[in-house]
This record gives sequence, C-alpha cells and structure tokens, in this order.
Amino acid sequence: MTPLPPLAWESEAQRRRYAAGLAAVEERLAAVAAAAGGVVAAAAGATLSAGGKRLRPLLTLLCARRDRPLPDEVLAAAAAVELLHMATLVHDDVLDHAVLRRGRPTVAAEHGPQTAVSVGNFLLASAFSTLARVGDAAAVSLLSATAVALSEGEVLQRAAAHDAGLSFSEYERRCERKTADLFATACRLGASLSGNPAAAAPLAEFGRLLGLAFQVFDDILDVEGDEALTGKQAGTDVRDGTITLPLIFALEERPGLRARLSTPRPDRAAVAEVLAAVAATGALRRARAVAMGYIEAAQARLAACPDTVERDLLAQVALQVVRRYS
Repeated sequence: MTPLPPLAWESEAQRRRYAAGLAAVEERLAAVAAAAGGVVAAAAGATLSAGGKRLRPLLTLLCARRDRPLPDEVLAAAAAVELLHMATLVHDDVLDHAVLRRGRPTVAAEHGPQTAVSVGNFLLASAFSTLARVGDAAAVSLLSATAVALSEGEVLQRAAAHDAGLSFSEYERRCERKTADLFATACRLGASLSGNPAAAAPLAEFGRLLGLAFQVFDDILDVEGDEALTGKQAGTDVRDGTITLPLIFALEERPGLRARLSTPRPDRAAVAEVLAAVAATGALRRARAVAMGYIEAAQARLAACPDTVERDLLAQVALQVVRRYS
C-alpha cells in the first residue's frame, strides 16, 4: 500500500478516510494489472508497484467533498488518472531510451521497447475503461482531452529538441501539456464527481499551478539531483536535448552553452560540463523562484474554494512538493 504523506491531520477519522481511499485505489490498480495476463500483466504490475507518490490520485480524493463519504466515482477517477500517468511514463521511457525509473529497470530496458509500447497502450486503455464505468460522459471527455494534451506536450518537446532558443512561454506551454493538465484534471474530477461543481474551476486552476511548479522543480532536480535518491540519471534532459527552465536561465548568463546544448547525443563529459556550468550560474535559484511563484498562486486559488473542500490538506500537499525538492 502506498503510505500517506506526512500531513497534519485534523483527526484520526480524517487520516483513515484518505488511507482507506488510497488503499481502494491501489486495489483497483492491482486488479487492472492482473487482468492483462502474461508478460503485459507482469510488466504492468511491476510498473504500478514500483513506488511513486500517487500524488495525482491523492489530489482527486482531497478535491472531493469532505462532508460526504468518498463516492465510488471518485475512487474510479483517482485510479484512472494514475493509469494515464503511468502509461505516459512507460511510453516516455521508450522514446527517451531510459534505463532506470525510480531506481528500477524500465519496462523498455527489461522487456524491450515493443513490449513497453504494448504495456503503455494497455495502461492507457485501462484508464478510459476504468472511468467509463462511472457513466459520466463529461468526465471521460475531460480525461480524453487530457490524454491529447499529454501527446501534444510530447510532440512539442520532441520538436524543440536541442533548440537553445526556446522561450519561457514555449517552455511553460509544454509544461502545461505534459504535466499541469493532468494535475488540473485530477482535481476537477474529484470535485465534479462528488457533487461539488462550485469548487471544480478553482481546484482545477490550483492543480494546474501545482503541476507547473512540480515540473519546474523536477527540471531543477535533473541538474543537481542525486541518482541514488531520484532513481534516474542526472542530466537526462541535456542528453535528450530537452531545454528546461534552468537551461534557459543559464543560457542568458552563459551564451557559450548554446553550442553544447544544440549538439545531438552529447557524451558523458559534455553533459557533466553543462551541468557544472548551469549550477555555477544563478539559473537554479531563479528557476526555484519561478516554481515558488506557482506554489503561491496555487495556494491563493484555494481561498476561492468552498469549505466543503480539504483546503488545509491541499495546501499542505503543495508544501510537500516544495519540500521534496528542497
């Protein structure tokens, strides 16, 4: 079972509510993986049990009405958003030729890219079948639009590979598609499927801003992260030619990095050189300031939500995102 994050619970009953909710989501995920059979079931099961914060399902649960029991529709939505998230990770690892994910071999590395594509497709289809059983066409339509946005984000990232002239606005748009839209959808589904339509829009905006901060922090970690802690190699973005906010800021101070970042397939020494150069500038500090700006804006959106929403716990989750990267 995925443990709850260390939040300050108002009561033991509140803690049990979300512990039980996440446990129910975990059971659904395990059942989905087992239903595949064969190597797909084994690979999907390993992917879903490899850890992870289950942040998106938690957001879905926390955005449901707190004054009613968690409905089955919200539990299904929480499982669906995690299945969609996991599908994108499996597919991304194929595209990136990634060897490690959360400290374990990726599906592509262990079973080959063809099997990994099949596993990703299975998880993607399962996300929609899980949510479709709820019988809410608007919810399925929202998840579908989010899946399209995720694909668009990947296309934007590939199209801009090694483009050292990438602007902040282009970077932010990519982050919205690849990360923030799914955060927003997780929050909106929790509100709308629990009968709390007045909270849906502000919570979706909270999720979008939190997702943007999450992505910026993740991009910072790619520069200075410890592989033993992150479970993946530092400098992956540099190797792949993915221009992130720390790199954008570093280029402003050291334009000479442009040639290195524009070169496909840099070797280990070149990657290390770029990482050291970025760390030596004020780029990481500036990127953190941008991420914190998103967090502060997200916190402000919570004030627009009715008190039927777990505003305090959502604010704590936002701070947990900050602490994870501090």
